[in-house]
Amino acid sequence: MHIIVAGGGKVGFYLARVLLERKHHVTIIEKDADRCTYLAEQLKALVLHGDATNPSLLADAGADDADTLAAVTGKDEENLVISEIAKRRFGLRRVIARASNPKNQRVLMALGVDHVVSSTEIIADLIERELVQEAVRTLLPLHHGDMTLLEVDLPAGAPSIGRAVQDLTRGLPPDLVLVSIIRGDKVIFPRGQTVLRAFDAVLAVTTHTSEPALRRVLLGEHKG
Repeated sequence: MHIIVAGGGKVGFYLARVLLERKHHVTIIEKDADRCTYLAEQLKALVLHGDATNPSLLADAGADDADTLAAVTGKDEENLVISEIAKRRFGLRRVIARASNPKNQRVLMALGVDHVVSSTEIIADLIERELVQEAVRTLLPLHHGDMTLLEVDLPAGAPSIGRAVQDLTRGLPPDLVLVSIIRGDKVIFPRGQTVLRAFDAVLAVTTHTSEPALRRVLLGEHKG
């Protein structure tokens, strides 16, 4: 697989090294000449000196037939431009972009970037999962962030306990689906007659606008 790595800083360096170890063909684009020399000495990869926001340099890197481009420079605005060029001019099938500011994730996704990686967001999610006892947790954004896989812990006394799934789903929007129930060490795929129990963990796929309905039906919360 041919992969273009735009940005030869620490992230780009280690990404390229891992990809090379996995036997992929890697081309690196880096603006700093001294850094290019270092990358060429340390990695068995083609290293191009220049600005990856330049379409002609992306063409020289093989963007016309590359499988994936990873825009991992330290500047979100550069990653945004690189991703847009890769998608719209070269039609790359898979584009991955780094976002230092989580607020830029939505912009990148709107451009058609397939995956946006934000270290800030990842660390924040880890902190929330470990330290915050939140009944509803986000596990995974889906479909460019329009939908989300959520995990809902049912505490003792939740209004949904003792009720069958078929009764609960009557109060749920059509864009909300109960995927599975984790009960102890068992995974249960809910059917109409499945009855929820205290301390079940319910996995659901929903849109942001339908999350309040999920909270209301399962937990009795009324969040706008």
